[in-house]
Amino acid sequence: MARYVAIIADGNRRWARSRGLPSSAGHDAAADTLSERIRDASALGVQELTVYVFSTENWTRTNGEITALMEMLCRRLSTETPPLQREGVRIRFIGDRSGLSPELTAQMDTSESLTSANSSLTLFIAINYGGRNEIVQAASRFTGSTESEFVAGLFAPDMHDPEVIIRTGGEHRLSNFLLFQSAYSELIFRDELWPDFTRSTLESCLAEFADRERRFGGR
Repeated sequence: MARYVAIIADGNRRWARSRGLPSSAGHDAAADTLSERIRDASALGVQELTVYVFSTENWTRTNGEITALMEMLCRRLSTETPPLQREGVRIRFIGDRSGLSPELTAQMDTSESLTSANSSLTLFIAINYGGRNEIVQAASRFTGSTESEFVAGLFAPDMHDPEVIIRTGGEHRLSNFLLFQSAYSELIFRDELWPDFTRSTLESCLAEFADRERRFGGR
């Protein structure tokens, strides 16, 4: 069973459009799905779950959508953090916090602080995250000579490399997500849009991963 799982939660806007709803409704539905799948992942033995929420490329969206999404993230973190804290989930954020609103970054700090001692599952939330940006920032600070020393400069040096990366929404690419950490990740692509990603779908993905043989370049 996979212990370290990453998800590219794609398809929220398409989910909303297919129902004649605004993009904000898709993002709200996506947050509901994430809340449920966090609990499912923990129950299924996942130790680290990393979720791609907002990429550095997403700034090209309309100002109205970005503002609504950031306000939703701040609101949901405020309401979701206390129950996750009680359930033993540790919340961490990866990405570049510059450009984010003071209200959101303050809530991110609160969520990390409140859950810092928890150990049942670590939830890494990627906000304003880009894999290339992470590598460039780490390289600019790098003065060592080993891979482990380079890893120390990444956004979350303690994050394990994901064993499996799941992408919803029918697209077959990483979209600048965890480029350094995904060197030997298994990739699973699903057609479901993220708000339709159920516990049974997660179980199916984990079962598919368990059936794969990982050789890491060996025979």
